[in-house]
Amino acid sequence: MATNSAPDMPPGVPLAGEHAPDHAALQQRPWHSRWRLSSVAALLDRALADAGFDRAPWIAVSLAAGIALWFVLDTPWEWVIALMIAMGAGFAGWVIGTRVARFHLGSAIVAVAAALAFGLVLIWARSTMIGAEAYPAPQVKVFAGKILEREEQPAQQRIRLILAVRDAEQGTARKIRVNVPGEQAYDALGEGAVIRFRARLMPPAPPMVPGAYNFARRAWFDGYAATGSVLGPIDIIEPAPEATGLAAIQRLLSGHVRQNLGGSAGTIAAAFASGDRGAITEADEEAMRDAGLTHLLSISGLHVSAIIAAAFFVALKLLALWPWLALRIRLPVAAAAVGALAGIGYTLLTGAEVPTVRSCAAAVLVLIAIALGRDALSLRMVSVAAAFVMFLWPESLIGPSFQMSFSAVIAIVALHNAEPVKRFLAPREESWFAHVGRRTIMLLVTGFVIEIALMPIVLFHFHRAGVYGAFANVIAIPLVTFISMPLIAVALALDLVGLGGPVWWLVGQSLDLLLGIAHFTASQPGAVKLMPQMGLGTLALFVIGGLWLALWRGRWRLLGLVPSAVATVMLLLTPAPDVLISGDGRHVGIAGEGERLIMLRESRSDYARENLLELSGMTGETVTLADWPGAKCSRDFCVITLQRSGRDWHLLIARSRDIVEERALAAACDRADIVVADRYLPRSCQPQWLKADRRFLDKSGGLALFLEDESFTSVAQGEGEHGWWRGNDRRERR
Repeated sequence: MATNSAPDMPPGVPLAGEHAPDHAALQQRPWHSRWRLSSVAALLDRALADAGFDRAPWIAVSLAAGIALWFVLDTPWEWVIALMIAMGAGFAGWVIGTRVARFHLGSAIVAVAAALAFGLVLIWARSTMIGAEAYPAPQVKVFAGKILEREEQPAQQRIRLILAVRDAEQGTARKIRVNVPGEQAYDALGEGAVIRFRARLMPPAPPMVPGAYNFARRAWFDGYAATGSVLGPIDIIEPAPEATGLAAIQRLLSGHVRQNLGGSAGTIAAAFASGDRGAITEADEEAMRDAGLTHLLSISGLHVSAIIAAAFFVALKLLALWPWLALRIRLPVAAAAVGALAGIGYTLLTGAEVPTVRSCAAAVLVLIAIALGRDALSLRMVSVAAAFVMFLWPESLIGPSFQMSFSAVIAIVALHNAEPVKRFLAPREESWFAHVGRRTIMLLVTGFVIEIALMPIVLFHFHRAGVYGAFANVIAIPLVTFISMPLIAVALALDLVGLGGPVWWLVGQSLDLLLGIAHFTASQPGAVKLMPQMGLGTLALFVIGGLWLALWRGRWRLLGLVPSAVATVMLLLTPAPDVLISGDGRHVGIAGEGERLIMLRESRSDYARENLLELSGMTGETVTLADWPGAKCSRDFCVITLQRSGRDWHLLIARSRDIVEERALAAACDRADIVVADRYLPRSCQPQWLKADRRFLDKSGGLALFLEDESFTSVAQGEGEHGWWRGNDRRERR
């Protein structure tokens, strides 16, 4: 009788159905489990495996998310709860990963949760350790302090000093920043000098209105207790020691460049050579910004890459001329070392700002990859550079410099790693004209992709963006990379033997062309797109969509178009505020009554006017409330009626701080819907909707009023209990 028997098998091979966890073939299946997985978990795990999930970029993104979460959440209790949720998610991922062999989903959850928690703890610890408590109130008195840094600002006809002064009340050293007018800009005011001076100091200013620049937050992490201006002469108690170090070299180099090349071209050349932007005029800064070329003025990836590439190429060619060395070492490794040293030196010389450090770290990683024969253009390289910067300066994440730098780099890498682009740029038999044409088209496409990637960030921080930046960059980037910067290097080298004059003339011509492109582009109709303050949720959707498109592979990446499309609709539907009120109540801007912004009073500086114009999404000239035909103004108050959605809104706005008869004021408040004043108003003043007097504004900060839906936002709503916010209460949106 026949019997069932197993066929002859080689020793060590298990029969079907036997448990063989060590079998090599089965180990290559990441979803192989010791028991049956749920269908959803198996599907997610298979999707991660098939998509070629790379943890490194997502770990960097999670680290950034943890840092951002600390800024978004308001109180320490919320930070602790977020930390506990992240730790709980990590534990859940660990349980999944340990119960199922090689389970992609579990390890991904653990990595993401751990990075998020670390980011939150990192920024919390840094804020606690380096945050500087601001002076409680403005003060004018005599100070004595030691100069820590000196910054030349010839365009503003002043110098800026960072000093360490002794707080007489607390007996501790505090860091302040003061401006010294040009007529007092002594050469003796160098690093290390001890001086005595009289100054008016102010606590670092919070945002003027919601969405405006938050200098108080920046000063908190920079360690500034106050900022202000010097009043009167300065006494030198101890002279500065002989200037040494990188700061002295930077000033010497900047002065040398401006001495050999005058005008606007000289200020741009000084910025390229030393990172000193203090001499660039406001008109040139605005033209470069509106033309989408302002990134060229900040020493970042373009400049560092040009320096490193030039050093690498020259070193490689020169070392190849030495046969003895070429036969004994790998020349790309030696050239990479020379390029890395050149990049690090240039980074230190130009001030080691965050974009420069980021670019230098990324470029060094590229050199290491080249030396090892690995793929240098990868998102893994970008993620390592981003994590490096965030580990050292986690607060840089919320600044436009960090966001714009990494957004541009991620967009470039993701674009050039896409299969259609690889096929388009693949080598082929073709004419020189066709080769150049393909490269030119790719440069234009890259410019468009960068502009699209940067547009939400620029609008969020600056409320305006250049529309024709992609076209301007097609000419400007090659001009700076291959002509201007090499010429500056050659001119500086020839100056050692006194022969740099003709080359400096060529530098001037190239930079005049750059400025001509900027001014021409910025002056074109519709060159600048203005938007009111974008919501944080809108920006978050843009970031999520962009990262999803960049970091995923295959069809999965197309899902990133969904949040990007939703964010675009939200951006287009973002309402402009009807009324903007500064945190001190002195400045009020009223929009929607024509093409001009109505302001309560003329400001002696452009700061208030520009902030109100930008946040209202308007341009052009302003008109004072007293000169507006629809307003009635006395010496103490102005009254204006605004019509929104078929309803009349009556505004009563104070113009002076003089005492007003209380009964008359109470009657006027009773007839008004909104009352605004830069002083404390009596309790008898009760408007129909909002009383924004000094008592209220001290708690809320600046306000943006939306009359269509009867709501407002305040500065305090975005500050929470972070150390830099000095408001003693928060008001929720109504």
